Amino acid sequence: MDSLQVELTTLEERGWQALSEGTGAEFYDAFLTDDAIMILPFAVLDRTAAIAAMRDAPPWSASSLSDVLVVRLGEAAAMLVYRATAQREGQPEYRALMSTTYERIEDEWLVKLHQQTPLS
Repeated sequence: MDSLQVELTTLEERGWQALSEGTGAEFYDAFLTDDAIMILPFAVLDRTAAIAAMRDAPPWSASSLSDVLVVRLGEAAAMLVYRATAQREGQPEYRALMSTTYERIEDEWLVKLHQQTPLS
């Protein structure tokens, strides 16, 4: 793994950890660009709606990332692509292909776009 892949994977894992601890809304409030979009299985959400959905969602009890790749999109943008496996208490396992596009703003990587494709 190169340093960018390590940095973005660590940031993505921190986001999953926050979602597991019930602090996802607060975490992503600090790490979403002002014009961020999240494409989820149930809706396309802007920044405000995404944070509200995280605030109302039950926490994940387990999550893991695998098959992680980074696609560089220039000096100030990159996409992290991975397979996620996660579970909420009492619910079936959720498996999806995911991508998170990051934009570097003032020396910090922020989420510009996040997309999930559930696997059956």
